[in-house]
Amino acid sequence: MQPLVSILIPAYNAEPWIADTIRCALAQTWPRKEIVVVDDGSADHTLAVARRFEVAGVKVVGQANQGASAARNAALGMCRGDYIQWLDADDLLAPDKIGQQLALLEGGAGPRTLLSGAWGSFGYRVSKAAFVPTALWEDLSPAEWLRRKLGQNLYMMNASWLVSRELTAAAGPWDTRLSADDDGEYFCRVLLASDGVRFVPRARSYYRRISFGSLSHLGESDRKLDSQWLSMQRHIAGLRSLEDSARTRQAGLTYLQTWLTWFYPERPDLVAQLEQLAAELGGRLQPPRLRRKYAWLRPLLGWTRAKRAQLIVPRLKHAVIRFWDKTLFRFGGEGPAAGRDGGAHEIRVS
Repeated sequence: MQPLVSILIPAYNAEPWIADTIRCALAQTWPRKEIVVVDDGSADHTLAVARRFEVAGVKVVGQANQGASAARNAALGMCRGDYIQWLDADDLLAPDKIGQQLALLEGGAGPRTLLSGAWGSFGYRVSKAAFVPTALWEDLSPAEWLRRKLGQNLYMMNASWLVSRELTAAAGPWDTRLSADDDGEYFCRVLLASDGVRFVPRARSYYRRISFGSLSHLGESDRKLDSQWLSMQRHIAGLRSLEDSARTRQAGLTYLQTWLTWFYPERPDLVAQLEQLAAELGGRLQPPRLRRKYAWLRPLLGWTRAKRAQLIVPRLKHAVIRFWDKTLFRFGGEGPAAGRDGGAHEIRVS
């Protein structure tokens, strides 16, 4: 019998996008699937829109707001699948994404094989999704995958993965204490429990970038900084548990150096902990630097204000690009239509 795939969709204030996300889940060519949506106390009409798909067999539940990780754990607790497809409420899957990945089962991939795929980012127009390959877009051992992630500051989006029930159980639940990099920490645990990653180029996912991203707000939240630091420690410890070599320690040092700027100078306590871990890895962190185009501001404005400019200017640039993309989307009539009707609209993902 073909494996049952559970497509799990945590949702919070996703009214403009949730209908299209559910439609792309329903459109999956893999025949044995179930779809579970958990609304995490949305203040808009997300739950009402999602419930219009219950007639199509989608299971929809609501809960008080507890955070994305709690919503994911709730969805996981309700599903029956042999494989888990995580799907954020504003992202999309190509119709054959799951089918492409599960085709590897005929080639000998086992339940401890972690399946990944290509992903592209877009704003409003799906046809403009940019698929930019990285060093993670290959078949890799867990140690090599983590070494490349840390050493080159790379990542994969949630929807790109397909995880067996066995691997999911081995990794454990999402950590509800984390508010930043909760997905990175979770999939690090999944990876550590796996026997390796198989990359499927034609298994495509689409990552919607409407906001500039949580990283631009990281330095403004002590909770997020604490969360990011906990995730970083777990990543480095996980990599060293697989391979404690000179090259993996160097990847850990590079990782700490890359992220040092986000903690400095707001959190001297965490900066001290980063420096201590660097010493344990056999190295030493250099004073954080601003990017070249903002470094000249430091003598004029001081470090903190220059760093703030480095955060704000890209946000403004992104806002302009987002506005233009949204305008072309609305007047060009391209891509999946958003709305509250729950009706059938075409999802054009190639």
